[in-house]
Amino acid sequence: MLVIFTLIILMFSIMIHEIAHGALAYSLGDPTAKYMGRLTLNPLKHLDPVGSVLVPLSLAFLGAPLIGWAKPVPINPNNFRDKKWGELKVSFAGPGSNLFIALFFGILLRILLYLGFSGTFIQATGYIVFINLLLALFNLIPIPPLDGSHILFSLIPSSEQFRIVLSRYGFFILIFIIFFFPWFFDILFYIIRSIFLVLTGIPLVSAL
Repeated sequence: MLVIFTLIILMFSIMIHEIAHGALAYSLGDPTAKYMGRLTLNPLKHLDPVGSVLVPLSLAFLGAPLIGWAKPVPINPNNFRDKKWGELKVSFAGPGSNLFIALFFGILLRILLYLGFSGTFIQATGYIVFINLLLALFNLIPIPPLDGSHILFSLIPSSEQFRIVLSRYGFFILIFIIFFFPWFFDILFYIIRSIFLVLTGIPLVSAL
């Protein structure tokens, strides 16, 4: 039951993540996501067979932390009014939305604990904070197709050939890291535990 609940939170959070990309792109002058029907809460428009189903279920089977991604929202940077920083802003929008959700529910968790709530409701709120922190930090990794790669390309000049090569093999590098480098998650979780403690006032292990 807990795995199902966690998967639901994950699906909703990655959907909000992608909508945030499209919504900010639209506000900057690019209607591509809107015309493609991606500014919607309909999960069927966003979920990716591999990133939203296969990878999370595989990780659940292995007992590993759940992570995933949705279909990238299509954008056309040529439509941005802000040509210099438009793509950077849109890239930050997804992780930013997850950080906002984590902040909101982190404050809510503090209030609930202050009021004396405990049990399932506290655990559910804690999972929302945890998963959104995980999504935000995971997506900042500078490997395609994650947002961190677009942020990197926006900040650091690189050759077109380098972008093409990294974009071509980035997905496979990412999958390899997820399944064969468990120490990577140790580092990630150390950062998440620290932020979780700041947001909620309690250790991560106490909330889940």
